[in-house]
Amino acid sequence: RDLLGIAQTGTGKTAAFALPMLQRLRARRTGLRRGEPRALVLTPTRELAIQIDDSFRRYGRHLALRSTVIFGGVGQKPQVDALARGVDILIATPGRLLDLVQQRHLRFDAVEIFVLDEADRMLDMGFIPDIERVIAALPQRRQSLFFSATMPEAAARLAGGMLADPVQVAITPQATTVERIAQCVYFVDQGDKRALLADLLTDRAIARALVFTPTKHGA
Repeated sequence: RDLLGIAQTGTGKTAAFALPMLQRLRARRTGLRRGEPRALVLTPTRELAIQIDDSFRRYGRHLALRSTVIFGGVGQKPQVDALARGVDILIATPGRLLDLVQQRHLRFDAVEIFVLDEADRMLDMGFIPDIERVIAALPQRRQSLFFSATMPEAAARLAGGMLADPVQVAITPQATTVERIAQCVYFVDQGDKRALLADLLTDRAIARALVFTPTKHGA
């Protein structure tokens, strides 16, 4: 069955799709084919792609299945070489994936299982056209799994076009706040955020701090 999974990061989505995928691929072994993976996991960022590949390697370390990860921002030759040796499972970001398809280093003909992970983040990052190109190139006969932390209208439309009669599983962990933590919010213009942060950190009561930011450039 196709699957629509709604769950926050950290709830175990990677294991939820990786373990059954490894079991299914192991049960139906086929020979490795040059540039033709049997399973494709599409994810928005290089960091997440690397984490997912690490999970597959840990979970499948006693199985004779091969995975690799491809992403932009680095030279493509090692990735092309890995595809040429053949892989069962490919984890990829959209841009580099489509580049390698266009260069004919990669085909989707053998894909049995397709996973779209962090779909809402994909939409926020402007990947809809790339995702649609990937989906259009996949075999019609496949299992598709769609994961998203939230379901905005654009994500629902994308899922509707990608999934056939899916099972829906929603995991919404109870939001709890440590009672000793005081919370406050500052409404501030984008250009003033850094100065405000610097001012807040002059407070001698703050001995240690964690600062979260959405991009590596911002960090």
